[in-house]
Amino acid sequence: MQSERNDIVIQISGLKKRYRLGQIGGGTLQGDLKEWHERRKKIKGSSNSDDMSPNKTFYALNGIDLTVYRGEALGIIGRNGAGKSTMLKILSRITAPTEGEVDLYGRVASMLEVGTGFDGEMTGRENVYLNGAILGMTRSEIDRKMDDIIAFAEMEEFIDTPVKRYSSGMYVKLGFSVAAHLDSEIMIMDEVLAVGDMEFQHKCLDKMRASSHKQGKTVLYVSHNMNTIKRLCNRCIVMDEGRIVYDGNVDGAISVYLGGGTLLRKRYEYDEGYRPYDAQLRMNKRLNLDSLEVLDVDEPIYSNGGKARMVIACTAEKPLQRVGFRFEFWAQDGTKVGSMLSGDFVDLDEGENHILLEVDLEHLASGQYNVDIVVYLHDSDGNEDILDGVYPGVVVEIRDELNESNHLDWHHQYWGHVHLHDLHVRKDAQ
Repeated sequence: MQSERNDIVIQISGLKKRYRLGQIGGGTLQGDLKEWHERRKKIKGSSNSDDMSPNKTFYALNGIDLTVYRGEALGIIGRNGAGKSTMLKILSRITAPTEGEVDLYGRVASMLEVGTGFDGEMTGRENVYLNGAILGMTRSEIDRKMDDIIAFAEMEEFIDTPVKRYSSGMYVKLGFSVAAHLDSEIMIMDEVLAVGDMEFQHKCLDKMRASSHKQGKTVLYVSHNMNTIKRLCNRCIVMDEGRIVYDGNVDGAISVYLGGGTLLRKRYEYDEGYRPYDAQLRMNKRLNLDSLEVLDVDEPIYSNGGKARMVIACTAEKPLQRVGFRFEFWAQDGTKVGSMLSGDFVDLDEGENHILLEVDLEHLASGQYNVDIVVYLHDSDGNEDILDGVYPGVVVEIRDELNESNHLDWHHQYWGHVHLHDLHVRKDAQ
């Protein structure tokens, strides 16, 4: 127990952050005096601290309890406004909490937005010294790391240029390099790598992973890119409305964030909420996808190599010939796995139609998949004329069954979402 306490790097207890909505100040002396007078009247008439201002308040953080240990790479995900950035600003001592306690056992290097902590009039080199001094490092310590910082950021040519002339990508490169190389026990990154190019993103992720696994640094990483979360983090939390709603493994967190685990249903009724990106199609459709029902099973859960049978109900305004269906499979990390096209086309009558679909699930690795369904007309030249689409039309889960021919549990976070046929291996082949 004692050693576990010694490994704690961040301890958060009952953390709350309250903000006041609405305009503060009247913009003029007369307006400010009037507002002050109104506040004084409200204070006298109410004992509730939240009512001491005519402006409404809300909690960006509303009771956060979190323990982070040395060497962990913690992913933090959630929709916009969930409280992620607010929590990181408190950990970085940019803003103070309204309630609760935050204990940090180590120095913090953070990069919360492009250009954080940089003085635009100073050169890149001078800003490196400034950031190091803020962390409590001596000039000689910074000197020893300067060449590594410049080389990693690929800034040899521009390091003595004032940073106000830097592009956003150059800001990110130098800012990340400073945070990654200076002596700190805690690294905090908030969605800043999205500005950099793809090659540099991979380079940064490799650096953070090495800092966590080899140097024992604790990394807190906020991103909406689920691929980078899976690549870097060994633990992940999901935040919603100022609270932590999930704390555990990365796959579980992504499933909660994207809605997986709550959408496994046998029947779907397709209202307008299933067509968020197709407003034009909804206004002038010749066919409407009404519903889908999964056959043969209580839930759409299948073994790898199994087959799913489903019935789609749709309504056509007039008879339609050569109608096809396309299933587009998406993994829970937001990557597109592949598409399945109609092997056959059907003719539809005016009014209600019921279509039986058989879906071959061979090659899909274990996990949940969102399946978008698109229905289209197919002409003799191979062109599609889209009639309707639902997103997702159904969610299915694949569970590997281990046996003699399938003897290995598939780790799709490393090997991909598609499980191809086995290699044929022979010794001493001529």
